[in-house]
Amino acid sequence: MTDHRPHLAVIGAGPAGLAATVAAAAHGVRVTLIDSAARAGGQFYRQPATELNAGRPQALHHQWRTWERLRGALARDVEAGHVTHLTDHHVWLVERRLKQQASGADRNAFTVHALLGPEQEAPAEVRADAVLLATGGYEKILPFPGWTVPGVLTAGGAQAMLKGNLAVSGRTAVVAGTGPLLLPVATGLTAAGVEVAALVESADPKAFVRRTRALAAQPGKVAEGAQYAAQLLCHRVKLLTRHAVVEAHGDERLEAVTVAALDTDGRVRPGTERRIACDTLAVGHGMLPHTDLAETLGCRLDGLNVQVDDEQRTDVPGVWAAGETTGIGGAALSLAEGHIAGRSAAARLNGTEPDPRTWASAAKSRTGLREFFAALDTVYAPPARWTDLVTDDTVVCRCEEVTGGAIREAVDGLGAGDVRTVKLLTRAGMGWCQGRMCGPAVAGLAGCQLTPSRRPFARPVPLGVLARAGESESAAEPD
Repeated sequence: MTDHRPHLAVIGAGPAGLAATVAAAAHGVRVTLIDSAARAGGQFYRQPATELNAGRPQALHHQWRTWERLRGALARDVEAGHVTHLTDHHVWLVERRLKQQASGADRNAFTVHALLGPEQEAPAEVRADAVLLATGGYEKILPFPGWTVPGVLTAGGAQAMLKGNLAVSGRTAVVAGTGPLLLPVATGLTAAGVEVAALVESADPKAFVRRTRALAAQPGKVAEGAQYAAQLLCHRVKLLTRHAVVEAHGDERLEAVTVAALDTDGRVRPGTERRIACDTLAVGHGMLPHTDLAETLGCRLDGLNVQVDDEQRTDVPGVWAAGETTGIGGAALSLAEGHIAGRSAAARLNGTEPDPRTWASAAKSRTGLREFFAALDTVYAPPARWTDLVTDDTVVCRCEEVTGGAIREAVDGLGAGDVRTVKLLTRAGMGWCQGRMCGPAVAGLAGCQLTPSRRPFARPVPLGVLARAGESESAAEPD
């Protein structure tokens, strides 16, 4: 039997995507939830593999009850036929076209192109009347000498290993960089039995004093941070604020890191260097939004974030966005935005005007959390002089093995003044990740702002898939 209900494709099954899916399905819309992972949850709700038989997976999470409610609602919607959940689907392109109806009027029609499974070679398509982008974010990593030594990993990578595999990289760790993610990573490692020798935070605690109004408006978030701090205190984790890792040491494996104090301008204070033995360094410098799919659709960006209105609509008709792709703000903000986006999309697909009163609580939460994280962004900024740490021998682009010296030569010797020109002269950003990892570092060394780089596809695609793109069978029922 043909299902004539309006069809919404939600891309991403993290907090924003799950909230949007549940909200839209509850209001008469057929939803296809598309995600690259084998199970729903995203990075925030990442679960241990089933075969690990984890006895208490909730010990690795907070907001566990929220996850249980979302998981239960999704399961019920799938069983009832309101939602189709497609796992291991790696979306590389969303196409928009106008489809003429019998009345002569045009309506939006979208085709979501994906690659299937771990090999990402077989194609699949999902056709829908509207698309909701909940593609999340990824970590910003700034290079320093030794950051390619085995045992150095991202803060989020350490958290993913722990949540997804109940595994740790070593027995003694240093957690470093800047941002609120460092706290749960450090506490998670200590709870797993890892000795965290130090939490190295480049931000100045005094900066929080100037943000008291925004912080006081979110007492729950402040209490959450205090809880993490108390756990670290109980485990006697050394907290080094206004410090940074300036070098990682080791050949076959990380053996130690050198940390140093920073002055008010973000420069290393001479004579403050100290060496800390460790076999793991979990380092991160904040998050960046995933906007590749939004860019290929032509959505307007506000800086690096997808620009949305009060309903979470982009400026492209039929496209909504929610969660980290509209601005980094954590799970609670993603849930609020996803709920609003799902309700708005359902109403408009059903031909009715949305009633903002139905998401008033979520809208209030969204406003407060956006203000809160805007304040945090000013506190948790990478050191202003972080580029001083990048020596000429430091590898900046790992894919193409481009060094800091090569980038400086492109800028100082050849006149490159933007990331694109540096890329053309040095190949930095031409590798597998297409500059997602090295982009911030290249921009910093070039002395320019990091700007979105419009790519034709959101991920590498086999040529055979491109050749067969129009012939692949749909993974969902045709309209």
